[in-house]
Amino acid sequence: MGDSLQASEFGSTDRLGLILGGVVTLLAVAGIVVGVLIAKNVINTGTHSKSNLNDSTAASLTATTSASATSEVVPGQTLHTSSTGTSASATSTHTSTESPSYTAATCSTEKDIPSAFKGTYNDPTTWLDMTDFNCTFTSEMVGNLSIVGLNSTWDDSKQANPNVPALNKPWGSYSSNPIRAVNLGGWFSLEPFITPSLFDYDSSLGIVDEYTLCAHLGTKQAAVTLEKHYATFITEQDFADIAAAGLSHVRIPFSYWAVTTYSGDPYVLGVSWRYLLRAIEWARKYGIRVNLDLHAVPGSQNGWNHSGRSGSINWIIGTDGSTNAQRSLDIHDQISTFFAQPRYKNVVAFYGLVNEPGITIPQNELADWTASAIKIVSGNGVAGTIIFSEALRGLPAWQGELQGYGNSLVIDVHEYVIFDPNMIVFDHTKKVSFVCSTFEGQVSASMNTATGFGPTMVGEWSQADTDCAQWVNGVGSGARWTGNFSGETTPYCPTGNSQCSCNMADQPVSSYSSDYKTFLLTFAEAQMSAYEAGWGWFYWTWKTESAPLWSYQAGLYGGFMPPVAYNRNWSCSKSVPSFGSLPEYY
Repeated sequence: MGDSLQASEFGSTDRLGLILGGVVTLLAVAGIVVGVLIAKNVINTGTHSKSNLNDSTAASLTATTSASATSEVVPGQTLHTSSTGTSASATSTHTSTESPSYTAATCSTEKDIPSAFKGTYNDPTTWLDMTDFNCTFTSEMVGNLSIVGLNSTWDDSKQANPNVPALNKPWGSYSSNPIRAVNLGGWFSLEPFITPSLFDYDSSLGIVDEYTLCAHLGTKQAAVTLEKHYATFITEQDFADIAAAGLSHVRIPFSYWAVTTYSGDPYVLGVSWRYLLRAIEWARKYGIRVNLDLHAVPGSQNGWNHSGRSGSINWIIGTDGSTNAQRSLDIHDQISTFFAQPRYKNVVAFYGLVNEPGITIPQNELADWTASAIKIVSGNGVAGTIIFSEALRGLPAWQGELQGYGNSLVIDVHEYVIFDPNMIVFDHTKKVSFVCSTFEGQVSASMNTATGFGPTMVGEWSQADTDCAQWVNGVGSGARWTGNFSGETTPYCPTGNSQCSCNMADQPVSSYSSDYKTFLLTFAEAQMSAYEAGWGWFYWTWKTESAPLWSYQAGLYGGFMPPVAYNRNWSCSKSVPSFGSLPEYY
């Protein structure tokens, strides 16, 4: 079978045969190379489902480079409006894939970016951080929101811990297998007490919230400052640590300027949107389910700094209240269209309508707006359970309201003992027993439609036993505990006198006494126990710069949080332990 020709015997026919033989050899080699590329998913053979990316994007999926763009080009224009138009390619049928991601290819360069997108937040060549983003430009939109940065495949086979199902498996009943989770507060919706370094200015400048911060910095510097914060405050390692702590969900607050801004707004438009989408992919990687929380809406729903702008409520009520209410519905139309994509059906378990609407908003008007929002979100096909806030009224106020949705709608209550003068004065033992009696009783009653609303969760709580953390009451505000909050002169610590001090709360964790750590751990476990009478809980928050009593991470490191959330030593069925000689005045 071997070649028997000798060199002296070559003629023209033989040369043609040699050429043909060389071509066959090259084709064989090419076939081997293509086979390897297919095996490594560099070439798509059609055996892997594609997402709503266009062909040019799909060719260079899953960028894993950590190279950072050095250009500080600032988002230059609003590329999307309140329209919910969806491109043809964005509506293609798509099923989740459990296959590995595609291999990285070259990122888009400036010449690849259409002029309409150059220098905007949808231009990958301007991005500060490329880690885990698909850095190939695409103009594709879903719900008129950009999908640039997303990869075409995902893996929903992970589970956060052995006690919960993988993402691609049904959760089952939240009543029997409750949520144990944290918030990622202060990341996409700034709060001065969580990141005081971002608000470290002379008080005369009046920088007290994200509105005044962005107005002071100006468009370019605000974008640079906030993108650095988005890229560094929470990282993939945080998601790994959250899963390792036995937590199953994260609540991710974000603000309306992630998707749009309006005339006069100083906010940084659109940059947080990309990081929000990456956060969801990191959650997916560790089997963590997501609670999307629209934390700030146009006009401010409560007039507090975490709504973006302190001051008046101009949402539903107040100046332009009806306009801003409609704008919020338009925003939900956009983002619910986006998150109705099949890629989110397993990972986005909850969809929050608005965080903590102010108590001065008439309940009937708030309920009407909520019903309108539910119709939009459910109509767009979001798979997750919809969340509405009890709006600072207390759970009993919603008995018999917004009925008929079954387990597709859940009420969210935030439980704190430090913002009410009647509760902050409780001593340490009373704080624990109050949680186990009153808070647990309220949650339990709310779960029954005969005595409450129905499905109930606690979306925020903390271990803070004082309001001493810097700026927790707002920039420049004092503390109820020591009697210098907002013109107050009466200290509201249990002793109610000049002994009241923030010394303990202001100390580093390493200085906490063993008795204080025993209290903090018991206080945390009491709340976990109480709130699991409902659908479970989300601690506020995972990480802070300098407020450890508000940081789940600090509690883990400091030894005053259970190392694994589902394995605890104390519950409300037990007697409150002794806290030794722990002083009641700090």
